[in-house]
Amino acid sequence: MHARTASPLSRSALSRRSFLLGTGAVGASLALAGCAPASSGSGRETITFYVSKPEVIGYFDDVIAKFHDSQSKIRVIRDSTSSLPADFVRSSPPDLGCLNYNYAMVSFVEHGALTDLSDMDEAKAINPDLWTLMEQTASYPGERNALPYSVTAASVIYNKEIFAQQGIEIPTTWSELEAVCEKLLAADVTPFYNTYKDTWTLAQGMFDYSIGGMLDVGKTFSALEKEGTSLTPSSPVSFSKDFAPPMDRMAQLAKWSNKNAASRAYGDGNLAFAKGESAMYLQGPWALIEIAKTNPDMDLGTFPMPATDDPADLKVRVNVDLALWIPKASKKQEAAREFLRFLMSPDVADKYNADNNGFGTRKDSPPVANPTLQGMQQYYDDAAFYLGPSQLVPAEIPVANYAQSIALGGDPAPQLRTLDADWARVARRKA
Repeated sequence: MHARTASPLSRSALSRRSFLLGTGAVGASLALAGCAPASSGSGRETITFYVSKPEVIGYFDDVIAKFHDSQSKIRVIRDSTSSLPADFVRSSPPDLGCLNYNYAMVSFVEHGALTDLSDMDEAKAINPDLWTLMEQTASYPGERNALPYSVTAASVIYNKEIFAQQGIEIPTTWSELEAVCEKLLAADVTPFYNTYKDTWTLAQGMFDYSIGGMLDVGKTFSALEKEGTSLTPSSPVSFSKDFAPPMDRMAQLAKWSNKNAASRAYGDGNLAFAKGESAMYLQGPWALIEIAKTNPDMDLGTFPMPATDDPADLKVRVNVDLALWIPKASKKQEAAREFLRFLMSPDVADKYNADNNGFGTRKDSPPVANPTLQGMQQYYDDAAFYLGPSQLVPAEIPVANYAQSIALGGDPAPQLRTLDADWARVARRKA
């Protein structure tokens, strides 16, 4: 795949997002965590580094300390609580940001608020397949305004012990998956453990996997964007027509799930799967740490969920978990670039991904470190991946609730017609 100067998704994505909204801000006042040694005040240029992901703040604090030890010109202060929209409006954003690259970033990128990093060696070292992936979310013509730092890949997590006990091979087609599930049921083993009470788990799991396994997600959403306000079930592309086959798949997956899925939440799923209550689990790598708390020695693997009878259609769901960017409003861009180079250095970036179940973003990044995730490596290397469709639907549309209704046995057709109407209504409101 090759980079484009503008994304077909991003223009309308902007119309769906009011300027500078959607970040996970906690407060409007600047609340900074100082990470420099006591002797670092005089003679150092101070920059602010914004980190949005709470579970890795400690990791980056350690990286900042190592950066301070490596040089004496730049002091980094880590911030994780400020309001990015407010700071951009006041022309006082952080000097360097490290955030999930999702629609919270659309307005910043498409209003030209971020610097072009394409001249940096670190940008030139990025796996080219990732640029198109990022541009499906947001881009600015002729520029590369954010560098992908870590990619999260998700697929079916499976219990190797149960598969071995039942003499089951990893399925590569829908027909094979059907046979696997029927064999498990005959042995009184629940094929999939699902948690419909937390609708996000359903959306990122069986909903996304079914769609991503059958459709070209980028092309489909590009066409939906072009329909915009005129989208109806009879349009050349629509949710009603194009999503109908994947929703049939999802409805079948629901029949292979635990009977109490409607009342189970994410934590329940992690515990149940760790206790061996199902053979497969439709979750991302974030669940592995929770599963290990109950069963640290569990032998697990991953594989892309087949949704067609052509193994060539196998793909994994991905998102750019973290990306680095520098605002144009920063008065310390060179210092920010220096710290960005340190963060992107192989020793630092590779350790982050190894410690946090991430896939590297450089052309020469090492394979994923966690053995459980190695079943996705070849697909990642071959760019056989897609952005989660549920993340490409405007936040104003409760797509996870529609997915829940289908999983609970509702007819997919009315839900998809509602999705068509919602899409057109949001497009009209934002136009």
